[in-house]
This record gives sequence, C-alpha cells and structure tokens, in this order.
Amino acid sequence: MNQPYALALLVAGLVISNVVHAHIGVHPDGGLGAGLLHPFSGLDHMLAMVAVGLWAAQAGGRNLLVLPGAFVAAMALGAGVGMLGGHVPFAQAGIAVSVLVLGAMVALAVRGEWQWAAPLIGVFALFHGYAHGTEIPEFSDRWSYFAGFLMATVALHASGVAAALMLHRQAHLLRAGGAAISLAGAWLVLAT
Repeated sequence: MNQPYALALLVAGLVISNVVHAHIGVHPDGGLGAGLLHPFSGLDHMLAMVAVGLWAAQAGGRNLLVLPGAFVAAMALGAGVGMLGGHVPFAQAGIAVSVLVLGAMVALAVRGEWQWAAPLIGVFALFHGYAHGTEIPEFSDRWSYFAGFLMATVALHASGVAAALMLHRQAHLLRAGGAAISLAGAWLVLAT
C-alpha cells in the first residue's frame, strides 16, 4: 500500500473511531498498564500528542526536543494538580482546542521559535495532564499510573516525529495530516 493511501486510512480510522474522549473512568485495573493505555483510549489525547511530535519535527532545530519536552513537563504538572484534588478550569474545552490548534500548526507549517511555541504547548499539556491526573483509579498505584501515561505520551510524540521525518519529502501529506487533525479538533470543540 503506498503512503498516501496508508495515511488516509489511518486518519479515517482515527476520525471515525467511537473512542472520542479519554475522560470517563475506563481503566478498571490501575497501575502502569492502565497508565500506558490511557492516552491511547481517547482520540483527543492521541491526536494532540502526535501533533506535537509532527510539529516539533516539522519546525526542526531545538523544537525537536523542546516542544515534546515542554509538553511532558507541563502535563506532569497538570497531572499533579489533578492528583492532589486541584482544579483546572475549562480542561475539556482546552483539550479540544489543543487538537484544533496543534493540527493547524502542522497544516500551516508554522516554524515558530521555541520561545513562544513551548509555552503554548505547555498550556495545552496542563489540560491533558489534569485530565490524566483526575482519572487515576483510586485503588491503583498512582505513581505507576503516572509513569505509564508519561511513557505513552513520549511514545506518541516519537511516533509523530517519526511520521514527520518519514514524510519530510512529501510536505503536502504532512500538512494534510495536520489539517485532518485540526478538523478533528474542530469536531471535538463542537462536541464539548
């Protein structure tokens, strides 16, 4: 199967997936395994995290490490707030908007400087982290769950980076993928 068709099939599968939100208690068995699975259980988390990797590789330079690193660090902070019973207002809306905006950054091939791109990603990551932190099953090993969703996030960022590097000679496909992510984000915003 050639790359355009494989990419279109992947995007279609993600868009029509019936798993839209990862924010309803879906993990009956806490711990590392549940934490690893949590980011994969919702289209919103997957698309945002892959988009960070896509944008980081597309923007190049320091962005390749700084943008995913900023996301993971801010997500850990947001998860801590959620774990400790704090409140982050508009978290669901922020998650949906993150998918829309991050997809648009890829679609428009924005080559932003990390000094403004990292804080933008950090704000979005706080929302994602808060959602993860509030959904840690009470009976689970909280720190194993925490480690699991951080590892899964890194894996999703890495898959975005790998996809962008694989498509570096076909920028139109990478930008089309970003547009599809952004459209999915618009749908999530309307559904929120």
